[in-house]
Amino acid sequence: MPKPPVTAVIIGCGHRGVGYGRYSLMHPDELKVVAVADPDPIRRGRTGDLFAVPPERRFDTAQELAQQPQLADAAINGTMDRDHVPTTLPLLDAGYDVLLEKPICSTKEELLLLLGKVRETGRKLMIGHVLRHAPFYVAIKRRLLDGEIGELMTIHSEEAVSYHHAAAAFIRGRWSRRDDSNPMLLAKCCHDLDLIAWYKSGIRPTQVSSMGSRMYFREERAPEGAGTRCLVDCRIEESCPYSARKNYLEQKLWGPYCWEAIEHLGNATAEDKVESLKTDNPHGRCVWRCDNDVVDHQSAMIEFEDGCVTTHDMICGTARPGRTVHLLGTTGEIEGFMEDGKLVVRHPDARAGHEYSEEKIELSLTGDGHGGGDTRLVEDFIHTVRGEPASISTTSIEDSVYGHLIAFAADEGMVGRRVAQVTDLETR
Repeated sequence: MPKPPVTAVIIGCGHRGVGYGRYSLMHPDELKVVAVADPDPIRRGRTGDLFAVPPERRFDTAQELAQQPQLADAAINGTMDRDHVPTTLPLLDAGYDVLLEKPICSTKEELLLLLGKVRETGRKLMIGHVLRHAPFYVAIKRRLLDGEIGELMTIHSEEAVSYHHAAAAFIRGRWSRRDDSNPMLLAKCCHDLDLIAWYKSGIRPTQVSSMGSRMYFREERAPEGAGTRCLVDCRIEESCPYSARKNYLEQKLWGPYCWEAIEHLGNATAEDKVESLKTDNPHGRCVWRCDNDVVDHQSAMIEFEDGCVTTHDMICGTARPGRTVHLLGTTGEIEGFMEDGKLVVRHPDARAGHEYSEEKIELSLTGDGHGGGDTRLVEDFIHTVRGEPASISTTSIEDSVYGHLIAFAADEGMVGRRVAQVTDLETR
């Protein structure tokens, strides 16, 4: 007999929560959305309509939903970062397994509180680290598990944050300030740090050193002729790569971030958008004259209990976005650039006339977002909720927690200019 679909409620009707929920529209035999919760009536109504949720199952808050008799097997939590733990705790208490969007939370204290609740309730908590499920990274993990390069000695990873993404999210946008967002490595690179923890699954990180600063995106670095708003008083707008006109009206790459401020207008016209950028839309500001204070570049070095040392670099304002990784083991190495979908595996080769052997691997990047990881993440979540075997991408919650603890330690180390210790979960 075929199994009934896993039923789910969506908490936070934004891009990620709804994106995961769309799996139910493609695979109604596997997932069914039966309730939604969001304080914004527009989003709540739009999402309820999309998934044919009856009006009596559309709630203002996660707390209100959690107070009802349990409505579903699972919850998909796509709320904002600072709402993750306060909305997830009552869901776990109410009996829901939870797919929680990354990053898990903004502080180490909240992280350990949530971990304690998971252990107390015995519920399943999966984090939206979709890159673990992308074929590119699955191929790397498979080769590590098969011992193709021996024991990991070091990992180098890098995330290049493109100029338009950096401007939309971390200079003009909602992740631009420490006091109402997260440490930068957590906000932008929690995927990368999670991948490092996943590669080293079962071996805990012990200490982190880190350096970084806001070097470029500050008022004194503004080019001559720059104004305060791109479409009002800037004399170099036509040639500036950070022009709000180029980024949000012509390129349209990060429109969802930019146009949230005028969602109430419904289908905003081109004139509405221009007026918004000229007046009160924060994305119309000059990138050198915003109120941002998060770093625009940062590097971290992480030591693991077995002696492996890894490094991660984050750089904002690059021409091309992308993630680079280079893993070096005792008997070989793996190197690749995710956005190209290409990996190279090398081994020493002592035959006459040879230095090393090289295998080139090309992986498909077709499909949904994050290199094909989004759909595979939801598939694994469904398997996990059903108690079925999941893929190698799904590990214990401790791996995901350690990736975040690395980020918190990196921030402590950078701010305090010291080596920071990583909390040992075995003693918690």
